Amino acid sequence: MELKIARQHFVVTGCSSGFGKAITDTLCAEGASVTGIARTRENLDRMKKQWGDRFTSLQGDLLDEETPDRLDVLLGEKNLHGLVLNAGGPPAGKAVETSVSDWDNAYRLVFRWKANLALRLLPRFQKAGYGRILFIESQSTKQPIPSLALSNAMRCAVTGFAKSLSGDVAASGVTVNLLAPGAHATPAIERVIAYRAGNTGESPEEARKAMEAAIPAGRFGKAEELASMAAWLLSAHAGYVTGQTLSHDGGNVRGLFG
Repeated sequence: MELKIARQHFVVTGCSSGFGKAITDTLCAEGASVTGIARTRENLDRMKKQWGDRFTSLQGDLLDEETPDRLDVLLGEKNLHGLVLNAGGPPAGKAVETSVSDWDNAYRLVFRWKANLALRLLPRFQKAGYGRILFIESQSTKQPIPSLALSNAMRCAVTGFAKSLSGDVAASGVTVNLLAPGAHATPAIERVIAYRAGNTGESPEEARKAMEAAIPAGRFGKAEELASMAAWLLSAHAGYVTGQTLSHDGGNVRGLFG
């Protein structure tokens, strides 16, 4: 299928690793251009070398108030067709192990900056009468993950925001969707493996194998697989898909609407 995103322009956060890098690579390979945001200059430079004029980098931390301001300046009057909101999650831990300050930090890390950036860029989409906003979250939006209490709660907050926003802007040609990945072979899974190994006495490799065996597909997903789904949701083909939380989890969510 021709995605028809060549010469379109997307902003991708957390673009230099994991899902963000896979989505950036997929979009650029399809002929789109990406303004990518990440904290590490070395990783951004590698991506610039790989994709040339299709990739523009912005080094910064979106928890800092100045980074969205710098993005506005960088974008200028350029057309923008889509926004991918992606970042790592908060530390692993059970609810009984958390403090109020942990929840304050998780709000900033998982929710606040995403709502801020989506609302800041939304007028660009509304003015153009076209836009794609895509949140990359977690299967915990549908089925809580043991020992990820902070992520379970805050990613559900993002889901509620995305669903609410989708209804507000649907008539203006802007879609808002959320991908809910299960376990994938990305750097983010290593913290979960390490936490499990530390609590069960398993070696990291034993913990990894046990986690994969519990997934109906029998393996972790690949970031490139999720990126293909993301690219379709970011394309014109997905104009009638909005307000949805779509799993990408190898069948791991057991509910009827997983």
